[in-house]
Amino acid sequence: MTVFERTHAIFDDEDVLRDDYQPERIEERDEELEEYKAYFQPVINGKQPRNIFLYGKTGVGKTVATKYLLSHLERDAERYDDLDVTTVYLNCEHLTSSYRVAVNLVNELREEGEEISTTGYPRDAVYDMLWAELENVGGTILVVLDEIDYIGDDDSLLYQIPRARSNENLHEAKVGIIGISNDFKFREQLDPRVEDTLCEREIHFPPYDGNELRNILEKRSALAFEDGVLSGDVVPLCSALAAQDRGSARQALDLLFEAGDLARRNGDESVTEHHVRNARARLEKRQIEESMKDLTSHDHLTLYTITALTVFGEEMPVRRQTIYDRYEDVATSTDHDPLAMRSLHAHLSDLVMLGILERHERNEGRSGGAYYEYELGVDLDAVVTTLDGLAITGNLDTDRLRGAAVRQGLIDSS
Repeated sequence: MTVFERTHAIFDDEDVLRDDYQPERIEERDEELEEYKAYFQPVINGKQPRNIFLYGKTGVGKTVATKYLLSHLERDAERYDDLDVTTVYLNCEHLTSSYRVAVNLVNELREEGEEISTTGYPRDAVYDMLWAELENVGGTILVVLDEIDYIGDDDSLLYQIPRARSNENLHEAKVGIIGISNDFKFREQLDPRVEDTLCEREIHFPPYDGNELRNILEKRSALAFEDGVLSGDVVPLCSALAAQDRGSARQALDLLFEAGDLARRNGDESVTEHHVRNARARLEKRQIEESMKDLTSHDHLTLYTITALTVFGEEMPVRRQTIYDRYEDVATSTDHDPLAMRSLHAHLSDLVMLGILERHERNEGRSGGAYYEYELGVDLDAVVTTLDGLAITGNLDTDRLRGAAVRQGLIDSS
């Protein structure tokens, strides 16, 4: 019995909508690409590369533009006998120190099987290994540090690499750094010496507007979908929704793919506005669930408390004392020592800051004074789904919570 069969329903090549797809042409970034190309000109001229800093929100083309230009730069450099260009790409997510970045760079440059351990070496020893590997590669080396803001305050490597030649750590290799960040405030956190060097040249990638996103999606959808399966309002709607939110091409492409995937799973012959709106709801729910999984244990207990109050009849929003009274029982039933009221207040504030809770300020004047009330600020079904999968809620009856929410029509039974 065959379980899986290939099908080309709806999609012709869905990989075109994936995050790792490299288009032959970068759309709607002509000005940024021209500026970027100018900063690479010293490389083709055989000179010391510039250090370049790119910043802008997620999904606005920073990484795809970098990979696009570097691939062309490496290929064009092959025309010159006296030029040898190497690029090293490293995503710094989870690499929260210069030490960890240096270790990963050493391992990127070394042959498979010759990597070093991520712990156990003095920092200076790792830096010495890095200089040796860079010298061994030689020529011009462009080091791309994507999501560079994850390095945080420990930015010594960002100071050391650009000065490696003047400090006589390097003699043959000419190294330039390309830093990419989603955090507009990252520069302000850098040591002034690092900022002067790393931000030698900088390029801002602004959010896309609706027309720009529409053009990008039209080009991708022509390659990704079978002819005639997209209704006329799908691409404009995906573009408009993404432009209104973050101006992110990644968000627009994810929405378009999810809409197509829903149509395929449902056995529908075309992708319509209905699929787009359902896809948007699914993606938002998924995003909420992912953000809630990373909370601390007492954040989860606080969230469970407010969810239980919501489902089991407490009128929303509720005051902190009401939350605390129920929270103490919840914490005790999961073998956690309840926090003090002041500490609970800090967790409530964190959940508000993340957009998971909404806070309302009340003022009853002399009789009652000023106080805050709280309620859920995200989809109840997403919260219950997240709580279902947490080990910390193992002693809590999340099935009863979901059942009560379904009976009251607060969430869908599916």
